[in-house]
Amino acid sequence: MDPVKLAAVLLTVALDLLLLEQAIFIGATERVASRLIAVRMPEAIVNARRRIARKNAKTKGDTPSQAHLTLLAWNLFITNVPPTIWTTATVPKVYPIRWQIELIFKSWKSYLHLAALTTTKEDSTLCYLYGRMLRILFNYALCPQTRATLWLQHQRELSLLKFARHFQALAASWLQAIFQSAFELYHFLQRACTTAERLAAKALRKRRTTAQVLQEGIRLALEAGAFAAVVNA
Repeated sequence: MDPVKLAAVLLTVALDLLLLEQAIFIGATERVASRLIAVRMPEAIVNARRRIARKNAKTKGDTPSQAHLTLLAWNLFITNVPPTIWTTATVPKVYPIRWQIELIFKSWKSYLHLAALTTTKEDSTLCYLYGRMLRILFNYALCPQTRATLWLQHQRELSLLKFARHFQALAASWLQAIFQSAFELYHFLQRACTTAERLAAKALRKRRTTAQVLQEGIRLALEAGAFAAVVNA
């Protein structure tokens, strides 16, 4: 298969077409069948991107190519997930979720210090790692209920990093509660989760969050299904 001259292909796309997909192969030797999804961006975003590109090029005594400027009008995604699992329209919606996965790893490393080994001896290293992994387990066992309560009561989303930092600050109190009694541990966690609803909420912002985009997609899908059921009844 010949290389895809992407910029040239996108220039031929009708202006009213906002989303398209093309089958491609990636890899120089072992080629993997994949899907290229292109999403046309709003004019304001395109103009801002091109303005920045020209400014950056000018500082280097250069000029951005026409192909580069053309590509800036689109968001491009490559996946090998089959269309029977993700439709063309689903791919751009799923993409932002990858940042949530990055946040999980960041919370492990930066806030729960999973990678900060303080010893080189096998026994103490295993003890340290198992202790940190238990902390991770506890954190993510408490996270879903706190996230649900925060959303249902305040229409706010939970910050995973703030949540991890909150419980990290309570590590000494948590340890004391564990060794006192199940009753003390229960009430400690109850108070800590209630406080987390206030301290670990994401900051409000104008643009929709990933969770809101996904919820909107689910709502529209359910409404479309209900409408189809009425029509076909």
